[in-house]
Amino acid sequence: MSREQAPPSPPPKAAKWARTLTRDGEFAGVAVHGQVTSWHDFYHTVMKARWTVVALSFFAAYLAANLGFALLYLLGGDDIANAEPGSFTDAFFFSVQTMATIGYGAMAPKTIYAHVLVTLEAIFGLFSLALATGIVFAKFARPMARVVWSDIAILTKRNGIPHLVFRVANARANQIVEASMRVCALKFETTSEGERMRRFFDLSLIRSNNPIFAMTWTVMHPIDEQSPLHGMTVDELGQGNVEILAILTGLDSTFGATIHARYAYAADDIVEDAHFEDVIVMLPDGRRGVDITRISLWSPNEAKDEAAGSEASKAA
Repeated sequence: MSREQAPPSPPPKAAKWARTLTRDGEFAGVAVHGQVTSWHDFYHTVMKARWTVVALSFFAAYLAANLGFALLYLLGGDDIANAEPGSFTDAFFFSVQTMATIGYGAMAPKTIYAHVLVTLEAIFGLFSLALATGIVFAKFARPMARVVWSDIAILTKRNGIPHLVFRVANARANQIVEASMRVCALKFETTSEGERMRRFFDLSLIRSNNPIFAMTWTVMHPIDEQSPLHGMTVDELGQGNVEILAILTGLDSTFGATIHARYAYAADDIVEDAHFEDVIVMLPDGRRGVDITRISLWSPNEAKDEAAGSEASKAA
């Protein structure tokens, strides 16, 4: 079977065990007592939020502020020149013009109350614009890793030694310089005093550093006698709620800034006795390329053995 005609990967297994970490490496738990609300750490909350959430929040806040000022203008009575008295529409659009400092000249304040309210709204609009500009610039300027992780990890043998293997690819057309990978196992440990606690155990890697991470990286952990996973099957990993956390850090060659990415694998994401399909493809001009859509493509080792036997019989 050719690399271009590899069979589709089997569907993922249904989750059987509760996860402590999400696939993105975030903590999946919820603080019940003493939780800090979003308003106590507003900037951090906005920086973590998606662009759609930020844009909709800004739009809702802008609309609400103008609605509020429109109501305040109506409370003053006939205080806007060239506006229909009691018209909420005129008051609303006058507020929009004031907050945005547009100043078409058709409507203007004509009472002391309206002038004071216009002054307050202008100050509010100035600070709001500065806040929105700073947040948008900070989100645009923040360096982000564009890294693709394989959906599954594989438990297989290499040179007779069990290995935990997964893949990662750089989705940008640049390089991550001095990239380093750290992999940990989150599992329970019982002390000699009988206290049960959950700890991170570092997993040694065949290669934990990559001087120039430009295409793909196959991360391999040998499960030998020193490994915290020694002798454990996938079912035993699930029953013990063992999870694998991978953290990639490096220097983005374009921004010149440190970036990081992380991913977590639970027992449901680990496949035994399988191998990853090749992601290297030949381009029409003879160069090698990486097909990132194949990053998670895998096949059972039996299929590989049958293909090897078929090739041997043909050669014979």
